[in-house]
Amino acid sequence: MPNDLSPTARALRTLEILRTRPGTTADELAARLGVTERAARRYVGILREAGILVESVRGPHGGYRLGRGTRLPPVHFTQAEALGLVMAVLSAQPAAADADDLIGTALGKVVQALPESVGRQAATLREYAAAAPDPHSARPDPAVTSELVDAVAARRRVLVGYRSDAGNAWEEEVDPWSVVVRHGRWYLLCHSRRADAIRTYRIDRVHAVRRTGQGFEPPQDLDAVAVLEQNLGLGWEFSTRVVFDAPLAEVAPWIRPPMGRLEPLGEGCVLLGSTRNPDMYAQEWLARLPVAFRVDGGDELRAAVASLAARFTAAVTGRP
Repeated sequence: MPNDLSPTARALRTLEILRTRPGTTADELAARLGVTERAARRYVGILREAGILVESVRGPHGGYRLGRGTRLPPVHFTQAEALGLVMAVLSAQPAAADADDLIGTALGKVVQALPESVGRQAATLREYAAAAPDPHSARPDPAVTSELVDAVAARRRVLVGYRSDAGNAWEEEVDPWSVVVRHGRWYLLCHSRRADAIRTYRIDRVHAVRRTGQGFEPPQDLDAVAVLEQNLGLGWEFSTRVVFDAPLAEVAPWIRPPMGRLEPLGEGCVLLGSTRNPDMYAQEWLARLPVAFRVDGGDELRAAVASLAARFTAAVTGRP
């Protein structure tokens, strides 16, 4: 969570946490807010000063909880906020335009709850906007995602049950560092205790999450998106080595992290990586580069590039 939130914003976040997770302890609240335990208690005090009843229960099953009859303030949207919300939901989940879709049902409730002056345009946008589905996106189980987000916030080690694309299933003990959404897919960035290495797991393939009693500390100044991007280009079945005669500074803007690691090599540079799909690597990544290159390693990638070159040659010569 960003550290530049105002005290009022953190107090409101505290209120939301206690509403959804009654019995949250001071140290759990501090972890979810990203502050010290002393600061977390101060935000509870701000709520009490505002007249919101927050009870403190001692014991192994104790913690903070909102008192009975506590009424939360209503949420107000401006028209721009309402339209932005509908646009964001439809962009991420095109099926939300359908009232029978789970997200569509929730979005409909939000739109219906808006004042008529604000909700009318949001409802019109939802009705007449059309969004093409992303064939590469995958929606994970909300309950599984929630468990992982809670474990990330509380810094608690978990056991995840995972099923690969090939159908292999196993259980892994991991320190969950972050949940990252990338191009319509949800990933868990974590540290595997068994392998003692960084791992990225697609959350739509996680079928079970169990907390352990162990805590962990994530790396300081973790850039979860950058680490995920780098990790997606490592450890695949087929190694790749692509050499460029152009200097690294000229090539770097065209290289996406999943393609591998770009390093200087003499007057030029070399891209070292791996892939599970050499044809995709050649057709979708290498073919788009506006700089000359040669495949210097990885027989599978060399074959894929040769096949692609033959297809393109046949397209202009007429000879298959």
